[in-house]
Amino acid sequence: QVQVVESGGGLVQAGGSLRLSCVASGSTRTADIIGWYRQAPGKQREWVAWVVSGFTNYIDSVKGRFTISRDNDKNTVYLQMNSLQPEDTAVYYCNVRFGSSEYWGRGTQVTVAS
Repeated sequence: QVQVVESGGGLVQAGGSLRLSCVASGSTRTADIIGWYRQAPGKQREWVAWVVSGFTNYIDSVKGRFTISRDNDKNTVYLQMNSLQPEDTAVYYCNVRFGSSEYWGRGTQVTVAS
């Protein structure tokens, strides 16, 4: 059974930085796609960034501020978040895909104070 665990969230002042980590365990396969999503209070969950085969993509609102990276071909992914703003406050979730199967972590809270 694949387990996905996020970590690294916390409280930070506007303009600060955080680095989130996502570790997927329980599979000997290399995940096809690993992505980060977030859900702010009262809003729908939205995609933030993903990495696949070395290629990355980001939602426009985080381009230039967030960087997603993968630990070689391991199922470990990081999200470096710089210049954080209050609107980045949300629970951040990691999504890991193996073919047509996908797995979610429980999320990590990021709170940006103004």
